[in-house]
Amino acid sequence: MIKNISNLGDAALYCDFGNEVNQSTNTEVIKYFKSIQKKNIEGINNLTPSYNKLIISFDLKMTNFKVIKKIVENLNIDSHDELKSKKIEVPVCTHESFALDISRLEEKLKINRVKIYENIFKKEFFCYMTGFIAGMPFLGDLDINMRVNRLDTPRVKVPKGSVGLTEQFANIYTFESPGGWNVIGNSPLKIFDSFNEKDPNLINPGDIVTFKEISKDQHQNFNE
Repeated sequence: MIKNISNLGDAALYCDFGNEVNQSTNTEVIKYFKSIQKKNIEGINNLTPSYNKLIISFDLKMTNFKVIKKIVENLNIDSHDELKSKKIEVPVCTHESFALDISRLEEKLKINRVKIYENIFKKEFFCYMTGFIAGMPFLGDLDINMRVNRLDTPRVKVPKGSVGLTEQFANIYTFESPGGWNVIGNSPLKIFDSFNEKDPNLINPGDIVTFKEISKDQHQNFNE
C-alpha cells in the first residue's frame, strides 16, 4: 500500500510505497498504475512507475493536487487480486562478439560462463519497470550469487538489443545508448516499437520474461 503521497513540483504527485525493492512492493505499484491508467482520470497526463514509487503528473488547467490525491486515496485496490501478466520469451545470442562483459563477470562473480548462462536461461524474470531509454525493461530478481556492480567506466555506445546485468536486475537495451551494465549477449527481438502508438512496449511492468539461447546464425536470420 501507499505509505505517503506528497507534492512533486507544481503538477505531480509522488506516491511512496516504502524503501524495499522487491516483487511484492512493486506489484502494489503496478496495481495502482494500471488501475489509474484504466480509469482515465480527467487531468492526469502521465504515470511513471518505478521499483517502489509512482509519479502521477497532471494538467493544472484541469485539476489540482488535492483532487488527484483524494482520488488516489479512495481507489479500491484489492491486495488479493492477481496481477495479470504476459509471459514473454526473449531469444538471446551469447556469441563472444555479443557477450562483451562475460570475462569480467567470470572474474567478479567467481563463476564460469557456462554456469552464468545456465542461471540466466533457467530463470523467470519479473518486469519491475521500464525506463532510462524508451521501453527498456528492468527485470528482477537475479540470484544473490549473480549480482554485480555496473562497469567502472560506462560505454559510450551499447549496441541495441544488448542484454545486461547489474545488481539484482537484467535489462535489454531497446536502442543504441550509453550504459554501464554488464553485457552478456544480444537479442534480435524488437522490444520497443515506436510505430505502435497503442502499446509500443513488448514488455510492460508486471510481465514475466524468460531468455532462450539462440545461435549466431539464428540471430542474424531472425527477422527474415
